[in-house]
Amino acid sequence: VVTESGGGYTWYKNSRLNRITSWQNSACSNIPSEIIYLKDEENGRIWTPTAMPIPDDKNYNAIFGFGYAKYIHSSDEIIQELEVFVPQEESCKINILTLKNNAPKKKKIKILYYVKPVIGEDEIKSDSYIKLKYEENSNMVIAKNLYNVDEFNDTIYVSSSEKIKSFTGNKKTFNINNVRLDNDNGIGKKSCIAIELEIEIESFSDKKISIILGAEENLVLAKDIAYKYSKIQNCNMELVKVKNKWNELLGRVQVKTPYESLNIMINGWIMYQTICSRLLAKSGFYQSGGAYGFRDQLQDAYGTKFLDTNILYNQIIKHSKHQFVEGDVEHWWHEENNRGIRTKFSDDLLWLPYMVIKYIRHTGDYEILNVITPYLQGAKLKENEKEKYEQYLPSNIEESIYEHCKKAIDRACGISDKNWSFGEHGLPKIGIGDWNDGFSNIGPEGKGESVWLGFFLYEILKGFISITEYKSDLEKTEQYKKIAKQLQINLNTNAWDGRWFKRAFADNGDIYGSMENEECRIDSIAQSWSVISGAGDEEKQKQAMESLENHLVDAESGIIKLLDPPFEKGKLEPGYIKAYVPGVRENGGQYTHECCC
Repeated sequence: VVTESGGGYTWYKNSRLNRITSWQNSACSNIPSEIIYLKDEENGRIWTPTAMPIPDDKNYNAIFGFGYAKYIHSSDEIIQELEVFVPQEESCKINILTLKNNAPKKKKIKILYYVKPVIGEDEIKSDSYIKLKYEENSNMVIAKNLYNVDEFNDTIYVSSSEKIKSFTGNKKTFNINNVRLDNDNGIGKKSCIAIELEIEIESFSDKKISIILGAEENLVLAKDIAYKYSKIQNCNMELVKVKNKWNELLGRVQVKTPYESLNIMINGWIMYQTICSRLLAKSGFYQSGGAYGFRDQLQDAYGTKFLDTNILYNQIIKHSKHQFVEGDVEHWWHEENNRGIRTKFSDDLLWLPYMVIKYIRHTGDYEILNVITPYLQGAKLKENEKEKYEQYLPSNIEESIYEHCKKAIDRACGISDKNWSFGEHGLPKIGIGDWNDGFSNIGPEGKGESVWLGFFLYEILKGFISITEYKSDLEKTEQYKKIAKQLQINLNTNAWDGRWFKRAFADNGDIYGSMENEECRIDSIAQSWSVISGAGDEEKQKQAMESLENHLVDAESGIIKLLDPPFEKGKLEPGYIKAYVPGVRENGGQYTHECCC
Protein backbone atom coordinates (compact mmCIF):
# COMPACT_ATOMS: atom_id res chain seq x y z
CA VAL A 1 0.00 0.00 0.00
CA VAL A 2 1.35 3.41 -0.94
CA THR A 3 -0.10 6.89 -0.49
CA GLU A 4 0.42 10.19 -2.27
CA SER A 5 2.74 11.52 0.41
CA GLY A 6 4.89 8.43 0.86
CA GLY A 7 2.88 6.63 3.52
CA GLY A 8 1.60 3.07 3.47
CA TYR A 9 3.18 -0.20 4.48
CA THR A 10 4.50 -3.54 3.19
CA TRP A 11 3.73 -7.17 4.10
CA TYR A 12 4.64 -10.68 3.06
CA LYS A 13 2.06 -13.47 2.53
CA ASN A 14 -0.56 -11.95 4.84
CA SER A 15 -1.28 -8.25 5.18
CA ARG A 16 -2.37 -8.60 8.80
CA LEU A 17 -0.48 -11.53 10.29
CA ASN A 18 2.89 -10.83 8.67
CA ARG A 19 3.41 -7.11 8.24
CA ILE A 20 6.97 -6.23 7.37
CA THR A 21 6.54 -2.55 8.15
CA SER A 22 4.18 -0.67 10.41
CA TRP A 23 0.54 -0.06 9.46
CA GLN A 24 -1.45 2.75 11.07
CA ASN A 25 -5.17 2.16 11.60
CA SER A 26 -6.20 5.71 10.88
CA ALA A 27 -8.37 7.11 8.13
CA CYS A 28 -6.88 10.58 8.67
CA SER A 29 -3.19 10.46 9.60
CA ASN A 30 -0.63 9.31 7.06
CA ILE A 31 2.48 8.30 8.97
CA PRO A 32 5.11 6.65 6.75
CA SER A 33 6.89 3.52 7.94
CA GLU A 34 9.43 3.41 5.08
CA ILE A 35 11.36 6.61 4.48
CA ILE A 36 14.13 7.72 2.15
CA TYR A 37 16.10 10.65 3.59
CA LEU A 38 18.43 12.78 1.44
CA LYS A 39 21.20 14.95 2.84
CA ASP A 40 23.38 17.42 0.94
CA GLU A 41 26.77 16.79 2.53
CA GLU A 42 28.03 20.28 1.65
CA ASN A 43 25.32 22.42 3.22
CA GLY A 44 23.88 19.83 5.62
CA ARG A 45 20.34 20.27 4.32
CA ILE A 46 18.02 17.25 4.88
CA TRP A 47 14.76 16.43 3.11
CA THR A 48 12.67 13.59 1.67
CA PRO A 49 11.67 13.06 -1.97
CA THR A 50 8.09 12.44 -0.79
CA ALA A 51 5.83 14.92 0.98
CA MET A 52 6.24 13.07 4.28
CA PRO A 53 7.92 13.25 6.71
CA ILE A 54 10.26 16.20 5.91
CA PRO A 55 8.60 18.32 3.23
CA ASP A 56 9.91 21.66 2.03
CA ASP A 57 7.98 24.54 0.47
CA LYS A 58 8.33 23.19 -3.08
CA ASN A 59 5.70 21.21 -4.97
CA TYR A 60 5.44 17.44 -4.63
CA ASN A 61 3.82 15.48 -7.44
CA ALA A 62 2.52 11.93 -7.09
CA ILE A 63 1.54 9.81 -10.07
CA PHE A 64 -0.30 6.52 -9.67
CA GLY A 65 -0.23 4.05 -12.54
CA PHE A 66 -1.25 0.45 -12.99
CA GLY A 67 1.34 -1.47 -10.99
CA TYR A 68 3.50 1.45 -9.84
CA ALA A 69 3.65 4.84 -8.17
CA LYS A 70 5.98 7.73 -9.04
CA TYR A 71 6.95 10.71 -6.87
CA ILE A 72 8.51 13.82 -8.40
CA HIS A 73 10.12 16.64 -6.47
CA SER A 74 12.79 19.28 -7.00
CA SER A 75 14.90 20.87 -4.29
CA ASP A 76 18.48 21.91 -3.58
CA GLU A 77 19.10 22.02 -7.37
CA ILE A 78 18.33 18.30 -7.58
CA ILE A 79 15.36 16.86 -9.46
CA GLN A 80 14.16 13.69 -7.73
CA GLU A 81 12.05 10.92 -9.22
CA LEU A 82 11.11 7.95 -7.10
CA GLU A 83 9.39 4.98 -8.78
CA VAL A 84 7.96 2.25 -6.56
CA PHE A 85 6.69 -1.15 -7.69
CA VAL A 86 6.60 -4.87 -6.92
CA PRO A 87 7.91 -7.37 -9.52
CA GLN A 88 5.56 -9.92 -11.05
CA GLU A 89 7.23 -12.96 -9.49
CA GLU A 90 9.63 -11.96 -6.70
CA SER A 91 8.51 -10.91 -3.21
CA CYS A 92 10.21 -7.56 -2.94
CA LYS A 93 9.42 -3.87 -3.17
CA ILE A 94 11.72 -1.89 -5.46
CA ASN A 95 12.41 1.82 -5.16
CA ILE A 96 14.18 3.34 -8.17
CA LEU A 97 15.47 6.75 -7.11
CA THR A 98 16.71 9.04 -9.89
CA LEU A 99 18.63 12.14 -8.83
CA LYS A 100 19.49 14.76 -11.46
CA ASN A 101 22.02 17.40 -10.48
CA ASN A 102 21.18 20.78 -12.04
CA ALA A 103 23.92 22.59 -10.15
CA PRO A 104 27.13 23.72 -11.89
CA LYS A 105 29.15 21.65 -9.42
CA LYS A 106 29.40 18.08 -8.16
CA LYS A 107 26.95 17.04 -5.44
CA LYS A 108 27.73 14.61 -2.66
CA ILE A 109 24.53 13.12 -1.25
CA LYS A 110 23.97 10.87 1.72
CA ILE A 111 20.93 8.58 1.45
CA LEU A 112 19.41 6.92 4.49
CA TYR A 113 16.68 4.34 4.07
CA TYR A 114 14.71 3.94 7.28
CA VAL A 115 12.14 1.22 8.00
CA LYS A 116 9.87 0.89 11.02
CA PRO A 117 9.65 -2.91 11.20
CA VAL A 118 6.99 -5.29 12.50
CA ILE A 119 7.80 -8.67 10.87
CA GLY A 120 4.64 -10.13 12.35
CA GLU A 121 1.21 -8.95 13.42
CA ASP A 122 1.94 -6.79 16.43
CA GLU A 123 4.78 -4.27 16.39
CA ILE A 124 4.61 -3.88 20.17
CA LYS A 125 5.30 -7.60 20.62
CA SER A 126 8.09 -7.71 18.05
CA ASP A 127 9.78 -4.51 19.17
CA SER A 128 13.29 -5.23 20.52
CA TYR A 129 13.15 -8.83 19.21
CA ILE A 130 14.26 -7.95 15.67
CA LYS A 131 17.86 -8.88 14.99
CA LEU A 132 19.89 -7.42 12.10
CA LYS A 133 22.88 -8.91 10.35
CA TYR A 134 24.98 -7.32 7.61
CA GLU A 135 26.02 -9.62 4.73
CA GLU A 136 28.89 -7.70 3.17
CA ASN A 137 29.41 -10.06 0.22
CA SER A 138 25.74 -9.77 -0.72
CA ASN A 139 25.42 -6.09 0.24
CA MET A 140 22.34 -6.90 2.33
CA VAL A 141 21.06 -6.19 5.80
CA ILE A 142 19.01 -9.17 6.96
CA ALA A 143 16.36 -8.90 9.67
CA LYS A 144 14.73 -11.70 11.66
CA ASN A 145 11.97 -11.50 14.26
CA LEU A 146 13.10 -13.85 17.03
CA TYR A 147 9.66 -13.59 18.66
CA ASN A 148 7.66 -14.73 15.61
CA VAL A 149 9.28 -18.06 14.76
CA ASP A 150 6.17 -20.20 15.31
CA GLU A 151 3.84 -18.38 12.90
CA PHE A 152 6.25 -17.12 10.26
CA ASN A 153 9.99 -17.52 10.10
CA ASP A 154 10.92 -15.43 7.08
CA THR A 155 14.03 -13.53 6.14
CA ILE A 156 13.46 -9.82 5.64
CA TYR A 157 16.20 -7.97 3.81
CA VAL A 158 17.20 -4.53 2.62
CA SER A 159 19.64 -4.06 -0.24
CA SER A 160 20.68 -1.51 -2.84
CA SER A 161 22.55 -0.93 -6.07
CA GLU A 162 24.96 1.18 -3.97
CA LYS A 163 27.33 -0.13 -1.34
CA ILE A 164 25.83 -0.10 2.16
CA LYS A 165 28.20 2.01 4.24
CA SER A 166 26.59 1.37 7.64
CA PHE A 167 23.37 0.23 9.26
CA THR A 168 21.54 0.14 12.56
CA GLY A 169 18.74 -1.78 14.21
CA ASN A 170 18.49 0.66 17.11
CA LYS A 171 15.96 3.42 16.60
CA LYS A 172 17.40 5.52 19.44
CA THR A 173 20.81 5.79 17.77
CA PHE A 174 19.44 6.49 14.28
CA ASN A 175 20.47 10.01 13.34
CA ILE A 176 20.86 11.29 9.82
CA ASN A 177 23.45 13.81 11.00
CA ASN A 178 25.84 11.10 12.16
CA VAL A 179 28.84 10.44 9.98
CA ARG A 180 28.04 6.74 10.20
CA LEU A 181 25.30 4.61 11.71
CA ASP A 182 26.45 2.44 14.63
CA ASN A 183 25.98 -1.06 13.07
CA ASP A 184 23.91 -2.14 16.09
CA ASN A 185 22.08 -5.44 15.52
CA GLY A 186 19.10 -4.08 17.43
CA ILE A 187 18.46 -6.93 19.85
CA GLY A 188 16.94 -5.60 23.05
CA LYS A 189 16.69 -2.10 21.56
CA LYS A 190 13.87 -0.01 20.12
CA SER A 191 13.66 -1.66 16.70
CA CYS A 192 14.33 -0.13 13.31
CA ILE A 193 16.06 -1.11 10.09
CA ALA A 194 18.20 1.62 8.60
CA ILE A 195 20.99 1.69 6.03
CA GLU A 196 23.31 4.46 4.85
CA LEU A 197 24.43 5.03 1.25
CA GLU A 198 26.70 7.69 -0.24
CA ILE A 199 26.72 8.88 -3.84
CA GLU A 200 28.30 11.60 -5.94
CA ILE A 201 26.57 13.21 -8.90
CA GLU A 202 28.54 15.18 -11.44
CA SER A 203 27.30 18.59 -12.55
CA PHE A 204 24.30 18.40 -14.92
CA SER A 205 24.23 14.61 -14.81
CA ASP A 206 21.98 12.08 -13.11
CA LYS A 207 22.30 8.98 -10.99
CA LYS A 208 19.91 6.05 -10.49
CA ILE A 209 19.83 4.08 -7.25
CA SER A 210 17.76 1.01 -6.41
CA ILE A 211 16.66 0.32 -2.85
CA ILE A 212 15.07 -3.07 -2.25
CA LEU A 213 12.91 -4.26 0.63
CA GLY A 214 12.23 -7.98 0.32
CA ALA A 215 11.09 -11.12 2.10
CA GLU A 216 11.76 -14.79 1.46
CA GLU A 217 11.71 -18.06 3.35
CA ASN A 218 14.95 -19.08 1.66
CA LEU A 219 18.06 -16.98 2.33
CA VAL A 220 19.82 -18.16 -0.84
CA LEU A 221 16.87 -17.05 -2.95
CA ALA A 222 16.79 -13.71 -1.10
CA LYS A 223 20.44 -13.14 -2.02
CA ASP A 224 19.77 -13.98 -5.67
CA ILE A 225 16.88 -11.52 -5.85
CA ALA A 226 18.85 -8.78 -4.09
CA TYR A 227 21.69 -9.26 -6.56
CA LYS A 228 19.31 -9.20 -9.53
CA TYR A 229 17.77 -5.88 -8.55
CA SER A 230 21.06 -4.32 -7.57
CA LYS A 231 21.34 -3.86 -11.36
CA ILE A 232 19.37 -0.80 -12.43
CA GLN A 233 18.83 -2.29 -15.88
CA ASN A 234 17.00 -5.26 -14.36
CA CYS A 235 14.81 -2.93 -12.29
CA ASN A 236 13.86 -0.93 -15.38
CA MET A 237 13.10 -4.05 -17.39
CA GLU A 238 10.91 -5.49 -14.65
CA LEU A 239 8.98 -2.23 -14.29
CA VAL A 240 8.16 -2.35 -18.01
CA LYS A 241 6.92 -5.95 -17.61
CA VAL A 242 4.70 -4.95 -14.69
CA LYS A 243 3.19 -2.04 -16.62
CA ASN A 244 2.60 -4.17 -19.72
CA LYS A 245 0.95 -6.93 -17.69
CA TRP A 246 -1.57 -4.59 -16.08
CA ASN A 247 -2.26 -2.58 -19.23
CA GLU A 248 -2.97 -5.75 -21.20
CA LEU A 249 -5.31 -7.21 -18.56
CA LEU A 250 -7.19 -4.01 -17.74
CA GLY A 251 -7.40 -2.96 -21.37
CA ARG A 252 -9.53 -5.94 -22.37
CA VAL A 253 -12.72 -4.02 -21.64
CA GLN A 254 -13.14 -0.34 -22.51
CA VAL A 255 -16.27 1.68 -21.82
CA LYS A 256 -17.25 5.08 -23.20
CA THR A 257 -19.65 7.37 -21.38
CA PRO A 258 -20.27 11.13 -21.68
CA TYR A 259 -18.35 11.61 -18.40
CA GLU A 260 -14.56 11.46 -18.62
CA SER A 261 -14.18 11.01 -14.86
CA LEU A 262 -16.42 7.94 -15.03
CA ASN A 263 -14.48 6.60 -18.01
CA ILE A 264 -11.21 6.88 -16.07
CA MET A 265 -12.64 4.98 -13.11
CA ILE A 266 -14.33 2.24 -15.14
CA ASN A 267 -11.53 1.72 -17.64
CA GLY A 268 -8.97 0.20 -15.37
CA TRP A 269 -8.99 1.79 -11.94
CA ILE A 270 -11.98 0.11 -10.33
CA MET A 271 -10.93 -3.33 -11.52
CA TYR A 272 -7.26 -2.67 -10.70
CA GLN A 273 -8.13 -1.83 -7.12
CA THR A 274 -10.54 -4.77 -6.90
CA ILE A 275 -7.87 -7.26 -7.99
CA CYS A 276 -4.99 -5.67 -6.06
CA SER A 277 -6.65 -4.59 -2.84
CA ARG A 278 -9.51 -7.03 -2.48
CA LEU A 279 -8.32 -10.29 -4.06
CA LEU A 280 -4.55 -10.18 -3.67
CA ALA A 281 -3.87 -7.94 -0.69
CA LYS A 282 -7.04 -8.16 1.39
CA SER A 283 -5.90 -4.76 2.59
CA GLY A 284 -6.19 -1.05 2.07
CA PHE A 285 -5.08 2.23 3.60
CA TYR A 286 -7.72 1.99 6.33
CA GLN A 287 -8.89 -1.61 6.64
CA SER A 288 -6.23 -4.31 6.73
CA GLY A 289 -7.66 -7.73 7.46
CA GLY A 290 -5.49 -10.11 5.46
CA ALA A 291 -8.25 -12.74 5.42
CA TYR A 292 -10.47 -14.18 2.72
CA GLY A 293 -14.16 -13.51 3.26
CA PHE A 294 -16.35 -16.28 1.89
CA ARG A 295 -18.92 -13.81 0.66
CA ASP A 296 -16.67 -10.83 -0.01
CA GLN A 297 -13.96 -12.25 -2.24
CA LEU A 298 -16.47 -14.24 -4.30
CA GLN A 299 -18.31 -10.99 -4.95
CA ASP A 300 -15.06 -9.22 -5.82
CA ALA A 301 -14.09 -11.98 -8.24
CA TYR A 302 -17.47 -11.85 -9.98
CA GLY A 303 -16.78 -8.60 -11.81
CA THR A 304 -13.41 -9.86 -13.07
CA LYS A 305 -15.07 -12.39 -15.38
CA PHE A 306 -15.10 -9.80 -18.14
CA LEU A 307 -11.30 -9.58 -18.00
CA ASP A 308 -10.28 -13.12 -17.09
CA THR A 309 -12.75 -15.90 -16.23
CA ASN A 310 -9.97 -17.87 -14.55
CA ILE A 311 -10.00 -15.40 -11.65
CA LEU A 312 -13.62 -16.24 -10.81
CA TYR A 313 -13.04 -19.94 -11.52
CA ASN A 314 -10.09 -20.13 -9.13
CA GLN A 315 -11.97 -18.21 -6.44
CA ILE A 316 -14.90 -20.63 -6.62
CA ILE A 317 -12.57 -23.61 -6.25
CA LYS A 318 -10.71 -21.98 -3.34
CA HIS A 319 -13.90 -21.13 -1.45
CA SER A 320 -15.43 -24.57 -1.93
CA LYS A 321 -12.59 -25.93 0.22
CA HIS A 322 -13.80 -23.76 3.09
CA GLN A 323 -17.22 -25.37 3.31
CA PHE A 324 -17.82 -27.71 6.21
CA VAL A 325 -19.11 -31.25 5.81
CA GLU A 326 -22.44 -30.03 7.21
CA GLY A 327 -22.79 -27.45 4.40
CA ASP A 328 -22.06 -24.21 6.26
CA VAL A 329 -18.87 -22.26 5.57
CA GLU A 330 -16.19 -20.17 7.22
CA HIS A 331 -17.23 -16.52 7.32
CA TRP A 332 -13.58 -15.60 6.85
CA TRP A 333 -10.23 -17.34 7.15
CA HIS A 334 -6.47 -16.85 6.94
CA GLU A 335 -5.05 -19.07 4.22
CA GLU A 336 -1.58 -19.11 5.79
CA ASN A 337 -2.48 -20.80 9.07
CA ASN A 338 -5.86 -22.46 8.33
CA ARG A 339 -7.52 -20.37 11.01
CA GLY A 340 -10.96 -18.98 10.43
CA ILE A 341 -14.34 -18.30 11.95
CA ARG A 342 -17.33 -20.63 11.83
CA THR A 343 -20.56 -18.70 12.28
CA LYS A 344 -24.33 -18.72 12.03
CA PHE A 345 -24.45 -16.14 9.23
CA SER A 346 -27.19 -17.26 6.89
CA ASP A 347 -26.09 -16.03 3.47
CA ASP A 348 -22.38 -16.88 3.21
CA LEU A 349 -22.83 -20.44 2.00
CA LEU A 350 -25.24 -19.41 -0.78
CA TRP A 351 -22.68 -17.25 -2.58
CA LEU A 352 -20.94 -20.43 -3.77
CA PRO A 353 -23.86 -21.75 -5.85
CA TYR A 354 -24.75 -18.20 -6.89
CA MET A 355 -21.29 -17.66 -8.38
CA VAL A 356 -21.26 -21.10 -9.99
CA ILE A 357 -24.55 -20.23 -11.71
CA LYS A 358 -23.13 -16.91 -12.92
CA TYR A 359 -19.85 -18.49 -14.04
CA ILE A 360 -21.60 -21.14 -16.13
CA ARG A 361 -23.96 -18.58 -17.67
CA HIS A 362 -21.01 -16.42 -18.67
CA THR A 363 -18.67 -19.15 -19.93
CA GLY A 364 -20.85 -22.13 -20.80
CA ASP A 365 -18.28 -24.22 -18.91
CA TYR A 366 -20.19 -26.96 -17.07
CA GLU A 367 -16.98 -28.86 -16.33
CA ILE A 368 -16.48 -26.78 -13.19
CA LEU A 369 -19.30 -28.85 -11.66
CA ASN A 370 -17.12 -31.97 -11.81
CA VAL A 371 -14.09 -30.54 -9.97
CA ILE A 372 -13.50 -32.47 -6.75
CA THR A 373 -12.55 -30.57 -3.59
CA PRO A 374 -12.48 -31.48 0.13
CA TYR A 375 -14.73 -30.22 2.88
CA LEU A 376 -13.51 -28.79 6.15
CA GLN A 377 -13.99 -30.58 9.43
CA GLY A 378 -14.53 -29.10 12.86
CA ALA A 379 -16.75 -29.04 15.91
CA LYS A 380 -20.29 -27.86 15.21
CA LEU A 381 -21.41 -24.66 16.87
CA LYS A 382 -23.36 -25.24 20.04
CA GLU A 383 -26.88 -23.89 20.45
CA ASN A 384 -25.69 -20.81 22.34
CA GLU A 385 -22.59 -20.23 20.18
CA LYS A 386 -22.84 -17.54 17.51
CA GLU A 387 -19.34 -18.04 16.13
CA LYS A 388 -16.04 -19.72 16.84
CA TYR A 389 -12.52 -18.82 15.71
CA GLU A 390 -10.44 -21.96 15.34
CA GLN A 391 -7.99 -23.82 13.14
CA TYR A 392 -10.10 -25.87 10.73
CA LEU A 393 -8.39 -28.53 8.60
CA PRO A 394 -9.53 -30.43 5.49
CA SER A 395 -11.54 -33.58 6.06
CA ASN A 396 -11.08 -36.80 4.10
CA ILE A 397 -14.48 -36.25 2.49
CA GLU A 398 -14.29 -34.90 -1.06
CA GLU A 399 -17.11 -34.14 -3.47
CA SER A 400 -17.73 -32.29 -6.71
CA ILE A 401 -18.51 -28.59 -6.90
CA TYR A 402 -22.01 -29.66 -7.91
CA GLU A 403 -22.45 -31.52 -4.61
CA HIS A 404 -20.91 -28.62 -2.68
CA CYS A 405 -23.52 -26.30 -4.19
CA LYS A 406 -26.40 -28.64 -3.44
CA LYS A 407 -25.24 -29.03 0.14
CA ALA A 408 -25.24 -25.23 0.57
CA ILE A 409 -28.71 -24.83 -0.93
CA ASP A 410 -30.14 -27.72 1.07
CA ARG A 411 -28.83 -26.30 4.33
CA ALA A 412 -30.27 -22.85 3.56
CA CYS A 413 -33.63 -24.47 2.82
CA GLY A 414 -33.51 -26.66 5.93
CA ILE A 415 -33.87 -29.75 3.74
CA SER A 416 -34.06 -33.10 5.48
CA ASP A 417 -34.73 -35.98 3.14
CA LYS A 418 -37.67 -34.79 0.99
CA ASN A 419 -38.90 -32.08 3.33
CA TRP A 420 -37.75 -28.51 3.84
CA SER A 421 -38.14 -26.10 6.73
CA PHE A 422 -38.29 -22.32 6.90
CA GLY A 423 -39.47 -20.01 9.69
CA GLU A 424 -42.95 -19.11 10.89
CA HIS A 425 -43.54 -16.84 7.87
CA GLY A 426 -42.20 -19.37 5.39
CA LEU A 427 -38.92 -17.53 4.91
CA PRO A 428 -35.30 -18.65 5.42
CA LYS A 429 -33.73 -18.20 8.85
CA ILE A 430 -31.51 -15.12 9.29
CA GLY A 431 -29.22 -16.52 12.00
CA ILE A 432 -26.78 -13.91 13.32
CA GLY A 433 -27.01 -11.85 10.14
CA ASP A 434 -27.46 -12.06 6.40
CA TRP A 435 -25.89 -9.74 3.83
CA ASN A 436 -26.09 -7.09 6.52
CA ASP A 437 -23.69 -8.48 9.12
CA GLY A 438 -24.83 -5.88 11.63
CA PHE A 439 -28.20 -7.63 12.07
CA SER A 440 -26.51 -9.82 14.65
CA ASN A 441 -29.37 -9.92 17.21
CA ILE A 442 -32.34 -10.53 14.92
CA GLY A 443 -32.24 -14.32 14.75
CA PRO A 444 -29.63 -15.94 17.01
CA GLU A 445 -32.32 -18.10 18.68
CA GLY A 446 -33.16 -19.68 15.33
CA LYS A 447 -36.61 -18.15 14.79
CA GLY A 448 -35.75 -14.89 13.01
CA GLU A 449 -36.27 -14.73 9.24
CA SER A 450 -34.78 -12.67 6.40
CA VAL A 451 -36.90 -11.31 3.59
CA TRP A 452 -33.88 -10.38 1.49
CA LEU A 453 -32.47 -13.88 1.93
CA GLY A 454 -35.76 -15.21 0.62
CA PHE A 455 -35.33 -13.26 -2.62
CA PHE A 456 -31.67 -14.27 -2.86
CA LEU A 457 -32.47 -17.94 -2.29
CA TYR A 458 -35.29 -17.77 -4.85
CA GLU A 459 -32.85 -16.39 -7.42
CA ILE A 460 -30.41 -19.22 -6.67
CA LEU A 461 -33.06 -21.93 -6.80
CA LYS A 462 -34.32 -20.58 -10.10
CA GLY A 463 -30.79 -20.53 -11.56
CA PHE A 464 -29.65 -23.85 -10.14
CA ILE A 465 -32.67 -25.73 -11.47
CA SER A 466 -31.19 -25.43 -14.96
CA ILE A 467 -28.01 -27.05 -13.60
CA THR A 468 -29.87 -29.92 -11.93
CA GLU A 469 -31.69 -30.45 -15.23
CA TYR A 470 -28.35 -30.49 -17.07
CA LYS A 471 -27.13 -33.13 -14.58
CA SER A 472 -30.39 -35.11 -15.05
CA ASP A 473 -30.95 -34.85 -11.30
CA LEU A 474 -34.72 -35.15 -11.52
CA GLU A 475 -35.37 -35.47 -7.79
CA LYS A 476 -33.53 -32.25 -6.94
CA THR A 477 -35.08 -30.46 -9.90
CA GLU A 478 -38.59 -31.16 -8.67
CA GLN A 479 -37.74 -30.40 -5.05
CA TYR A 480 -36.14 -27.04 -5.88
CA LYS A 481 -39.09 -26.10 -8.11
CA LYS A 482 -41.55 -26.77 -5.28
CA ILE A 483 -39.50 -24.77 -2.77
CA ALA A 484 -39.10 -21.85 -5.17
CA LYS A 485 -42.82 -21.75 -5.93
CA GLN A 486 -43.81 -21.77 -2.26
CA LEU A 487 -41.08 -19.27 -1.36
CA GLN A 488 -42.38 -16.83 -3.97
CA ILE A 489 -45.88 -17.09 -2.52
CA ASN A 490 -44.62 -16.50 1.02
CA LEU A 491 -42.58 -13.47 -0.03
CA ASN A 492 -45.52 -11.79 -1.76
CA THR A 493 -47.94 -12.46 1.09
CA ASN A 494 -46.16 -12.60 4.43
CA ALA A 495 -43.34 -10.18 3.54
CA TRP A 496 -45.43 -7.48 1.84
CA ASP A 497 -46.07 -4.36 3.93
CA GLY A 498 -48.57 -2.54 1.74
CA ARG A 499 -46.19 -0.25 -0.19
CA TRP A 500 -42.92 -2.15 0.00
CA PHE A 501 -41.38 -5.40 1.20
CA LYS A 502 -40.41 -5.87 4.82
CA ARG A 503 -36.79 -6.67 5.66
CA ALA A 504 -36.82 -9.24 8.47
CA PHE A 505 -38.72 -10.89 11.32
CA ALA A 506 -36.89 -11.16 14.65
CA ASP A 507 -36.82 -13.93 17.24
CA ASN A 508 -38.96 -11.80 19.56
CA GLY A 509 -41.56 -10.98 16.89
CA ASP A 510 -40.25 -7.50 15.96
CA ILE A 511 -40.61 -6.61 12.30
CA TYR A 512 -37.90 -4.73 10.42
CA GLY A 513 -38.60 -2.68 7.32
CA SER A 514 -42.21 -1.94 8.17
CA MET A 515 -43.96 1.40 7.75
CA GLU A 516 -45.11 1.09 11.37
CA ASN A 517 -41.51 1.30 12.60
CA GLU A 518 -39.89 4.35 14.14
CA GLU A 519 -36.53 3.27 12.68
CA CYS A 520 -35.72 1.10 9.65
CA ARG A 521 -39.14 1.62 8.09
CA ILE A 522 -37.76 0.66 4.67
CA ASP A 523 -34.65 -1.25 3.61
CA SER A 524 -33.30 -1.01 0.07
CA ILE A 525 -32.07 -4.54 -0.69
CA ALA A 526 -35.43 -6.16 -0.04
CA GLN A 527 -36.93 -3.86 -2.70
CA SER A 528 -34.14 -4.16 -5.26
CA TRP A 529 -33.90 -7.94 -4.96
CA SER A 530 -37.62 -8.35 -5.42
CA VAL A 531 -36.86 -7.08 -8.92
CA ILE A 532 -33.46 -8.73 -9.45
CA SER A 533 -34.80 -12.15 -8.47
CA GLY A 534 -38.10 -11.72 -10.27
CA ALA A 535 -39.85 -13.16 -7.22
CA GLY A 536 -41.94 -10.08 -6.50
CA ASP A 537 -45.31 -9.79 -8.19
CA GLU A 538 -45.07 -7.29 -11.03
CA GLU A 539 -47.24 -4.64 -9.39
CA LYS A 540 -45.46 -5.08 -6.05
CA GLN A 541 -42.08 -4.64 -7.76
CA LYS A 542 -43.21 -1.30 -9.19
CA GLN A 543 -44.58 -0.08 -5.87
CA ALA A 544 -41.46 -1.24 -4.02
CA MET A 545 -39.14 0.65 -6.36
CA GLU A 546 -41.29 3.78 -6.21
CA SER A 547 -41.08 3.62 -2.42
CA LEU A 548 -37.33 3.10 -2.59
CA GLU A 549 -37.00 6.18 -4.77
CA ASN A 550 -39.22 8.27 -2.50
CA HIS A 551 -37.64 7.26 0.81
CA LEU A 552 -34.05 6.19 0.10
CA VAL A 553 -32.75 8.22 -2.83
CA ASP A 554 -31.15 11.29 -1.28
CA ALA A 555 -30.55 13.60 -4.24
CA GLU A 556 -29.12 16.36 -2.07
CA SER A 557 -26.40 14.09 -0.65
CA GLY A 558 -26.00 12.15 -3.89
CA ILE A 559 -26.53 8.74 -2.28
CA ILE A 560 -28.99 5.85 -2.15
CA LYS A 561 -29.42 4.88 1.50
CA LEU A 562 -29.32 1.27 2.61
CA LEU A 563 -32.19 1.86 5.03
CA ASP A 564 -34.12 4.74 6.59
CA PRO A 565 -34.46 6.05 9.23
CA PRO A 566 -31.20 4.77 10.72
CA PHE A 567 -31.07 2.97 14.05
CA GLU A 568 -30.35 5.25 16.98
CA LYS A 569 -32.64 5.45 20.01
CA GLY A 570 -35.66 3.37 19.00
CA LYS A 571 -36.90 0.18 20.65
CA LEU A 572 -35.54 -2.13 17.94
CA GLU A 573 -32.29 -3.87 18.88
CA PRO A 574 -30.99 -5.36 15.61
CA GLY A 575 -27.39 -5.91 16.74
CA TYR A 576 -24.08 -4.15 16.32
CA ILE A 577 -25.38 -2.15 13.36
CA LYS A 578 -26.91 0.15 15.97
CA ALA A 579 -23.42 1.03 17.24
CA TYR A 580 -22.61 2.72 13.93
CA VAL A 581 -23.20 6.45 13.69
CA PRO A 582 -26.66 7.05 12.16
CA GLY A 583 -26.33 7.48 8.41
CA VAL A 584 -22.89 5.81 8.28
CA ARG A 585 -22.03 2.47 6.68
CA GLU A 586 -24.77 -0.16 7.02
CA ASN A 587 -26.75 2.04 9.39
CA GLY A 588 -28.49 4.10 6.74
CA GLY A 589 -25.49 5.10 4.67
CA GLN A 590 -24.62 4.09 1.12
CA TYR A 591 -22.67 0.86 1.35
CA THR A 592 -21.42 -0.71 -1.85
CA HIS A 593 -19.66 -3.88 -2.92
CA GLU A 594 -18.11 -5.06 -6.18
CA CYS A 595 -20.88 -5.94 -8.69
CA CYS A 596 -23.05 -8.69 -7.21
CA CYS A 597 -26.05 -8.96 -9.49
